[in-house]
Amino acid sequence: MTDRKRDHIDLAFRSHMENALADKRFYYEPLLSAHPDKELQAFEFLGKQLRTPIWVSSMTGGTEKAAKINLNLARACAQFGMGMGLGSCRSILDSKAHFADFDMRSVIGDDLPLYANLGICQIETLIKDKALDKVEAMLHDLRADGLIVHINPMQESLQPEGDLMKRSPIETLNEMMEQIKAPIIVKEVGQGMGPKSLEALMQLPLQALEFGAFGGTNFAKIELMRHPEKAGQVLEALSEIGHNAEEMLEWTNAIYKNNKTIQCKELIISGGVTSCLDGYYLMKKSKMPAIYGQASALLRHAQAEYNELESYIKSQIKGLQLAEAYLDLR
Repeated sequence: MTDRKRDHIDLAFRSHMENALADKRFYYEPLLSAHPDKELQAFEFLGKQLRTPIWVSSMTGGTEKAAKINLNLARACAQFGMGMGLGSCRSILDSKAHFADFDMRSVIGDDLPLYANLGICQIETLIKDKALDKVEAMLHDLRADGLIVHINPMQESLQPEGDLMKRSPIETLNEMMEQIKAPIIVKEVGQGMGPKSLEALMQLPLQALEFGAFGGTNFAKIELMRHPEKAGQVLEALSEIGHNAEEMLEWTNAIYKNNKTIQCKELIISGGVTSCLDGYYLMKKSKMPAIYGQASALLRHAQAEYNELESYIKSQIKGLQLAEAYLDLR
């Protein structure tokens, strides 16, 4: 106890907070609950039972590190009852060379969501080549519950090796969903989406919509950083266009309330969700069933030994438990 009190004295001045820095999103109610002593309550999402409302957002695929990263993430999902989106599975559409890097069903188990991932440009090409059966074969081989389609026109446009779309993504999605009956999630990759795009997607029979909002990893900016020539600098302003998760949530709440034709009724709120409080706040504000997704934060810990990732997720769960006990939204 003496050491603890000495720490309190030594750290008191360093921990001083200005009033303006207080998190104004919540009322703190310290009198109304004991310390939480139970696990987070299980709930249904994506047709399966989850125990933790964190989604492993699609991040990496086809690199030498993918196997270790995916293995660590799948282990964490199994341990904590989370769902997982694989990184881009383009490399295994035509070859089994890297299949083991993505084959995570035996690790995550049968009872949790596992989704494969392809870009809208690959889907457009497969439709053109009458080769969508490759997608169904891939899902079968991975024993995946469904497919995530990432919509990334800005990234593709700024990427020297990028694929250019000949049709609008909504046309491609409609045609794909007529031919593929697997559950589909659609996401952006760091720019988010405006209200017209959100409404168009929410009228499709999607399993879920993932935000991929502005404020997290920005793949358009990454492409410019990969090629920092003068032409890229001229286009840099385009990489700074987008919509953050809170902004997108206001729109989806309004669409959910006012549009009776929507068929998509679950959300994965991702993009700039840097803490459990960000996730808790956005989930509580959502009018639709929602969980929050993280990519770069999980990736950072998944590259190290497993216990680092485990510790990080345990801290988030403790934060969610404390938020549930003591915080109300303003």
